[in-house]
Amino acid sequence: MLVELSEWFWQERLWFPEGLGWADLEDRDGRVYAKGRDLWVALPIALVFLIIRQIFERTVATPLASLLGVKETVRLKAPHIPSLESYYCRVTKNPTQSSVASLCKQTGYSERQVQRWFRRRRNQDRPSLLKKFREASWRFTFYLLAFIAGLAALIDVSTASSLHVNPHKTLLPSQYWYYMIELGFYGSLLFSVASDVKRKDFKEQIVHHVATILLISFSWCVNYIRAGTLIMLVHDSSDYFLESAKMFNYAGWRNACNYIFIVFAAVFIVTRLIFFPFWIIYWTWVYPVTIYPPFFGYYFFNGLLMVLQCLHIFWAVLIIRIAIRFLTNNEKVDDDRSDKDETDESEEEEEEEGGDKKHTKKNGPMQNGHTVHNNNHSKTE
Repeated sequence: MLVELSEWFWQERLWFPEGLGWADLEDRDGRVYAKGRDLWVALPIALVFLIIRQIFERTVATPLASLLGVKETVRLKAPHIPSLESYYCRVTKNPTQSSVASLCKQTGYSERQVQRWFRRRRNQDRPSLLKKFREASWRFTFYLLAFIAGLAALIDVSTASSLHVNPHKTLLPSQYWYYMIELGFYGSLLFSVASDVKRKDFKEQIVHHVATILLISFSWCVNYIRAGTLIMLVHDSSDYFLESAKMFNYAGWRNACNYIFIVFAAVFIVTRLIFFPFWIIYWTWVYPVTIYPPFFGYYFFNGLLMVLQCLHIFWAVLIIRIAIRFLTNNEKVDDDRSDKDETDESEEEEEEEGGDKKHTKKNGPMQNGHTVHNNNHSKTE
């Protein structure tokens, strides 16, 4: 049954236009073509990336964070209360008012104490500033190097020929390694997704990673190498700006973060909302049908590109919203996708109480915020 399924899945009429097939991708006359079995190389590369990342974050990112002044926020730890911990892990992290009242009866704590416990417990689960900085610095390093590698892979190819979806073109060594490294990196992101910083667009990120892996793998198998290389290059061209803006944001370098983010927003909009749909998708969607009739692989390839384009529009809305806030109100650039620490009311109360005590020592006893004057003077006879 598996053999029959494999034969059906790899039949030529699904993946090639009429008149072409797997035999056309056999090496001959000095031409080298991509092979599906080469994709297995990406698995050990993904594992190597995971190891390199751990070394990089400890030996490079952590000292860099200290150098740039990344400061951790001291978080108060929630005391271990079994009933509240069980509710937090099994039911929800954000209990309703009625649930809080029920938990108060179970634990004997006041409503305010229960709410404070949940705030502190949620803050404990949020990633630290150092963890965010280390992740951003790792991605910045990869995206920058990948962008340079992508330029090197396309430097000897004309723009028109790099966009044509033509299975007859030979494979360049630079393109081989660029593909394997990109595929290995996105594979490592899927492997580490459970431990990485989770943001509000977590599901969209997973869809993006899966679509990218499928796009890279498919374009490799049917030798759409030049189109795939240019697509990956376009995506890498803006990502390192975003990650560097995050790094400066975590370090508290507000002006650097703001200006780099504006550059990122401009590059993102030009490459992913103009260049990608109106040039790349045009050459993969419109141009091929002038040469051969549409087939399943044609629709599959362009369908993945449209999934990416929908994600581009989704992220562009978030980016433009942040940019408008900064340009009109001069607000700090903040990532809307990230969860922020919740203020602990107990800390505010302690600060207020501390301030009141100092004021009391300086000005004497207080009543309703005013100094109490002693008018009961004894007469001196």
